[in-house]
Amino acid sequence: MKNTSTGRSLLLACILPLSLLFGCVTDGSRKEEKISLESCKGKLVTGVLTLAKKRENRFLGKVSEQTALCRGGTEAAAQRDTPWNDWANYYAVGDATSKREGIIKSTGPLSPNGRGINGALLDLELQRIGLIKFNLYDNSRTFEHYIKGREGIDGPALKTWPEMQLPAGHPHFQDVSTESGQLCQGELIRQRTLMGICNDIKNPLMGSTGMLFARNVEFDETFSELSRTELIRNRHGERIGLLTPDPQIISRKLFTRTQSDPSKCQEGSGLEGYSKEANCDYKKAPFFNVLAAYWIQFMTHDWFAHLDEGNNHPESMTVGCRTDLGGRSLSDKDISQLGCRPGDAIGKTLVAEDSEPETFTHNQKSYLTRAPKTFHNHVTAWWDASQLYGYDQTSLQRVKRDPSDPAKLLLVERNTQGNPSNELGYLPLMDSSDPMHDAWQGQEAAAFPDNWTVGLSFLHNVFAREHNLFVEKFRKRAANTPDEDSGLRNPVNPNTVIAYKDVTPEELYQAARLVVSAEIAKIHTIEWTTQLLYNEALYKGMNSNWSGLFAEHPLVAKALEQVVVNNFGESENSKKQTTWYSVFAVGPGIFGLGNERYRGKTVLSGLFPLKEDVWDLTNPDHVNGGVNHFGSPFNFPEEFISVYRLHPLVPDLLEYRELSNPNVVKEKVPVVDTFRAKATEAMRSRGLANWATSLGRQRLGLLTLQNHPQFLQNLTIPHLNSSTHKIDVAALDLIRDRERGIPRYNEFRRQYALKQLTSFNDFNDERLPADSPAREEQEQLVKALREVYGQHRCDASKIITQSQVNDDGSPINDCLGHPDGTVVDNIEDVDTIVGYLAESTRPHGFAISETQFVVFILNASRRLYSDRFFTSSFRPEFYSYLGVDWVNDNGPTGKVMEKGKPNDHEQEMLPMKRILLRTMPELSGELEHVVNAFDPWARDRGEYYSLDWKPRPGAEDDEAFFRNE
Repeated sequence: MKNTSTGRSLLLACILPLSLLFGCVTDGSRKEEKISLESCKGKLVTGVLTLAKKRENRFLGKVSEQTALCRGGTEAAAQRDTPWNDWANYYAVGDATSKREGIIKSTGPLSPNGRGINGALLDLELQRIGLIKFNLYDNSRTFEHYIKGREGIDGPALKTWPEMQLPAGHPHFQDVSTESGQLCQGELIRQRTLMGICNDIKNPLMGSTGMLFARNVEFDETFSELSRTELIRNRHGERIGLLTPDPQIISRKLFTRTQSDPSKCQEGSGLEGYSKEANCDYKKAPFFNVLAAYWIQFMTHDWFAHLDEGNNHPESMTVGCRTDLGGRSLSDKDISQLGCRPGDAIGKTLVAEDSEPETFTHNQKSYLTRAPKTFHNHVTAWWDASQLYGYDQTSLQRVKRDPSDPAKLLLVERNTQGNPSNELGYLPLMDSSDPMHDAWQGQEAAAFPDNWTVGLSFLHNVFAREHNLFVEKFRKRAANTPDEDSGLRNPVNPNTVIAYKDVTPEELYQAARLVVSAEIAKIHTIEWTTQLLYNEALYKGMNSNWSGLFAEHPLVAKALEQVVVNNFGESENSKKQTTWYSVFAVGPGIFGLGNERYRGKTVLSGLFPLKEDVWDLTNPDHVNGGVNHFGSPFNFPEEFISVYRLHPLVPDLLEYRELSNPNVVKEKVPVVDTFRAKATEAMRSRGLANWATSLGRQRLGLLTLQNHPQFLQNLTIPHLNSSTHKIDVAALDLIRDRERGIPRYNEFRRQYALKQLTSFNDFNDERLPADSPAREEQEQLVKALREVYGQHRCDASKIITQSQVNDDGSPINDCLGHPDGTVVDNIEDVDTIVGYLAESTRPHGFAISETQFVVFILNASRRLYSDRFFTSSFRPEFYSYLGVDWVNDNGPTGKVMEKGKPNDHEQEMLPMKRILLRTMPELSGELEHVVNAFDPWARDRGEYYSLDWKPRPGAEDDEAFFRNE
């Protein structure tokens, strides 16, 4: 307390004299700055926010009036009564108009912009800490340990679990068995294993193929449709079920893209001959391209899969188009007007366990040991590029190695339109002997070939080329310096130097896999996500996740790293192991955390550059020492999968361009004509560089209501056991969430420490003028929500949740603050997908909603913290010296800087842009003005986080800027 008090006094000593200078200020903006700074002074006097001890008292993203004034002035203070997070309204979090000049300082932490950005980062860190503390629910029978602790160790400080040990029948059981328990060693620790075992060398089974998905919400609050608890029954009555409200009705009324001329769209099928006169209207995001939409499909194929080799449960179920809100059967006329199909059917989801879960008691409270139903993840949970390299023996058969150099992936040359990069090759087709679903015939060979699209084909080819380019560069180094140390080590003989000439093809292949996996993780963290969440706070936040807030001050970063790894990381105290670990790790960043060790465990241990790194491959605590699971084994939660239902990103028609004349849209190719084997044909006939140009230039769709692709609502799947052989994917998204127990929207928000909504009107953006076209559109959507989900007369005696309380500490009831007996909106019944798409109030530059984002806050960090190949095992012993430099520098030729200062930053050329230039050098002219590969390539990035849709130099004639859109 003494140090805190002293620090506060010092800050006050700096600010109080400044306040004396403001007496004669009369200018309006300066007057606001005076009010803002006075509020900052008051905030310092009253102290800072503290972490809640109880779940219902968590930080909900809302700050005091003083804090809002300090960080964002009167505009931020005016938004405090809305349900949305306050940080989005702080200074400098928007575009240039959100920045303010300071009276004394225009830059630095005490300036308005510094207070705004740093305040936003503080709020986000408080949210992350709270989520780590209250939102980890593992389904693998470890939850009781998490709540009770074990052998004197707090539950959140636990690092090993019996449930994460290999079973006796596992092929590697003997390899990991020791007298003191299981420990991965030898060949099992030197590379990413096929099925993901031994990433954590003390918990071999964690994250491996076939493990159970976790949860981020209380087990009791999953599967609302089962009405298991009184709270759920009070919240929903009898208004919800697997098909209630009807998912196809929701799809048709709330998801369908309205078309100005349906004849030019043809439900997403376009016009004959791919005529460029075709048109399917969609709401566009000016700052995000179609390549970004396919990127996230590429990612999810690596992270999670409920299907087993493309198969659901063999038993089919109907998918709606049966009854209206009142339970009345739809007439033929209703069905015709809606355009839905009662004959659609699809296989049920695969369930791992559905027996009644066991319970336990702690501190007089009863808990479930798992959710009422659980589900297997049929791929590894690690960021290991398993969609490229395989996740089990079956998928491995589809991964083709080059017989002439087994370190490489097999690529075949194609003479496609004379592009120079074609000599790098394309993926071969799957062989008839390869294990495959009938729908995959004619596709390129890929470990994960399901739902194959031209975008997946593009990215699989790009990263197969990148793998081979790394191998070739390594081979060149080996030829030039054959006796030089490669950096690689075999844990079986850890002291034996492996020279370049002695590296086997298998060792090189596995090192290349590590490099490609790390590149993909880096692209997603600091390139894709920073364009998805396009503002300064998230730019700094995501870069600090990867490389730390003190990346430009390496001595400070190393000192903090020693504190994190040696002190907090080894503590048996839950607060140190979770809260303080997360806070201090922001300094050095997560990537590479713990990959250097120094004698001594004080803050000074890593402070001196001449100290010897004593990291030791034979020491399990060094190999594994950088990981932190925060007391709960890592796997993706079902809720994370739900918020990645991003189908509105995809247009119905792809604007095909050719690199030789990129300003001209040559054809409008229906996305549905680039599925499965058609994707492979499209890639081979038109070429990688032309598709790069097409996907890079076209804007993707906004994640909002009434913006789903029409082709996905009418998708033909021949193998379906139904009369229509069609499925409405938008409706299916709703059903899968209900099958897998995702809470409905309002409780979902409460579970994630977000403010609840009290009516459909809360979806309106109160910042907009009431008579603006955007606000009028929102009002119409509110009416549609009310029509689909309905209203009821509330009963204040019914308590509906225990995850939060009202501002006055009273329980939240069915009336949500309205008088007892009032007719209220059925906001509690809204499906989570519908709710987050309906959110019109979003931070500047956010392609996703606040609700989706808060799920990412927790899980985007965890998947880095839990992976030793991104923390303590990011070293040359595993990656090679070349590999470490390749990942750190975004390629083999050192760091490359962009021209100018995009968004006021000295900007290193980002990894995806570098990869595109390596794998397709002919793109150099097209990418010359591009800073982020996921920003539309023809858009002028403009000044500070501009969202304007205007052409960059050289793209002035691009017809996309002249359409009436």
